[in-house]
Amino acid sequence: MEETEKIEKYVDVLFDIPGDRAFTYRIDEKGETAVGKRVMAPFGKRESLGYVISLRDLSTKPLEGIDGDKLKTIRRVVDAEILFDDKDMALADWMASYYCCGRGQALAAMIPSGRRSVSFPSLAADDTIPEKIPELSDEQSSALQAILDPPPAPPPSGVNAANALFYLYGITGSGKTEVFLRAAEQKLAEGKSVIYLVPEISLTHQTAEAIGKRFGTQAATIHSAMTPSTRLSEWLRIRRGEARIVVGPRSAVFAPVQNLGLIIIDEEHDGSYKSGNTPRYHARQAAMRRCSLTGAPLVMGSATPSAEAWKLMNDGAIKRLDLTRRLSGGSVPEIKPVSLEGSAGCLTEELKEEIRITYNMGRQTILFLNRRGFAYFYHCHSCGYELTCRHCSVSLTWHKNRDRAVCHYCGYTAVPPKVCPQCGSLDAGFTGFGTELIEDEVRRTFPELRIRRADADTAAKKDNLKETLALFRAGEIDLLLGTQMVAKGLNFPGVRLVGVVLADTGLHLPDFRAAERTFSLIVQVAGRSGRYFPDGKVIVQTLRPQDPVILRSCALDVEGFFNAELAQREMLNFPPYSRLIRFTLSDKEAARVDLAIKRMADIVRPLLPPGADMLGPAECPIGILRGMYRRHLLLRGKSMGHLHAAARTALLRYEKGKDSRVKLETDVDPVSLL
Repeated sequence: MEETEKIEKYVDVLFDIPGDRAFTYRIDEKGETAVGKRVMAPFGKRESLGYVISLRDLSTKPLEGIDGDKLKTIRRVVDAEILFDDKDMALADWMASYYCCGRGQALAAMIPSGRRSVSFPSLAADDTIPEKIPELSDEQSSALQAILDPPPAPPPSGVNAANALFYLYGITGSGKTEVFLRAAEQKLAEGKSVIYLVPEISLTHQTAEAIGKRFGTQAATIHSAMTPSTRLSEWLRIRRGEARIVVGPRSAVFAPVQNLGLIIIDEEHDGSYKSGNTPRYHARQAAMRRCSLTGAPLVMGSATPSAEAWKLMNDGAIKRLDLTRRLSGGSVPEIKPVSLEGSAGCLTEELKEEIRITYNMGRQTILFLNRRGFAYFYHCHSCGYELTCRHCSVSLTWHKNRDRAVCHYCGYTAVPPKVCPQCGSLDAGFTGFGTELIEDEVRRTFPELRIRRADADTAAKKDNLKETLALFRAGEIDLLLGTQMVAKGLNFPGVRLVGVVLADTGLHLPDFRAAERTFSLIVQVAGRSGRYFPDGKVIVQTLRPQDPVILRSCALDVEGFFNAELAQREMLNFPPYSRLIRFTLSDKEAARVDLAIKRMADIVRPLLPPGADMLGPAECPIGILRGMYRRHLLLRGKSMGHLHAAARTALLRYEKGKDSRVKLETDVDPVSLL
């Protein structure tokens, strides 16, 4: 009898692989296996981490076609506590269906990978006393009331999500964060939990600090810079209900909060809310799904909404809440486009003069360029040779401090050539400029200034970015030079001047969102200026001073920009007027990937529903990446439901007889086509 009991204990396990199939195992010898735990199990020729999703009761779920005696046994159970439940599994099932990935892949994206829990220092009790909060403005009070007013009773079929979607749209410095925090306070007072999403890890530190002061030990942080063990500890603390407000970038949308009452998405427009790996989920979409299942409101906010959010606000699907004025004594800065044509270096005379004036006033400057390194384009004027990465079809960037030419996609490095490698000419070298070159020029021009650089190179050193931002906030740095990490969400009272060194960097990339990204970035970085004083100034250096995108961003004309941009998108039938699914195939051999993409196109073409079309197949804009040749095709249509059906059928047919050497990636609602 005992032996029979042993044999009957089976579990179904998912792995981080494509497809929906679960694999059946005998439970471990200690009997610790349970639904919702992770296990190490033999899978193929190795042991893999799996997720237990069901216990098999042989009386109701027999082992059809399976010889129980031949089943493998779970080697060991990883977790002492349950990590995921039925609600998490339902969310993973939705992700797998929507993003065309495996259920195990969806679970792997949701759950921290730490193998053990470690003690995590929470805020001390002394830190829980909130700072005195100023009175809300009329606009803030009105917005808060709208968020907290209960929506009309949902119909029996489920939650009417349109009643629970809000957008806090306001200029930078208009008090969006305080409205978010007040709404969170109210939800916590009602015994509910809150998820607060921010786009960058650099913003996570600042937001977590503010939330820590306000909410103390009720707050938890989850982000990728934590060790897996620390993330797991926080995950368990949240799951046990010890932490009820969670701060973090996109993966925090999966935090296992108890009794969800509100999700906040700060800087909703930011591209980092979209995952770059399978499953390629968007945190906004996942948040909408969680809110629709629970009835919790979703509150988004930005000074520069995404095109999708702007259209939904105009259509009435999202309720727009306006904040129109700065609250801390500042005003909208003066923004001026300045032509770089004829400038000897990377700083125009006008920008140099404003840096001097700002320094003499005892105030601070931010210089922004969305390109790190010293110079990024090696060109021979004699034969036209260009120095590109050995593994990617992109130019190498010269990093002067290391004296290496580096690929920012795969990390390949090379010694910068002294003469042209192709023709031996001396009339060759690096042109263009990155943050290192600007730092070099600024230090030579202003030796008296205290200068610090914040980009991916400097941030790689532990706590370097946190220290730099703290010093800048304390007024111990006169000029902060950086990339995107200094452009958004950060609040520095002493900043008078912002200089955008080259506004055109991403304007003409072969991507339909290029204008939207450029506009958003200029408006966001301009928002760092004049937040506490009425004399803020922004200099936007550009090689195209008459470009409509540059002019509208300098005028902070969000309405005008979106009117023009959406009219163009509608004419070209691009999102938000259509939906896209992108298939990207890659292989070490060009001929093999060309054959595979042609086969995929032949499969897809007859499956397309009426009104849908296929773009491609074609070479990706970045045709070679990390030694892999890349090809893509796009499915485009009005209805995602019909596109999904075509994509799923195509993927199933492609799997039969595919060349396993060719890698396939599926991206639903892609935000980048590079």
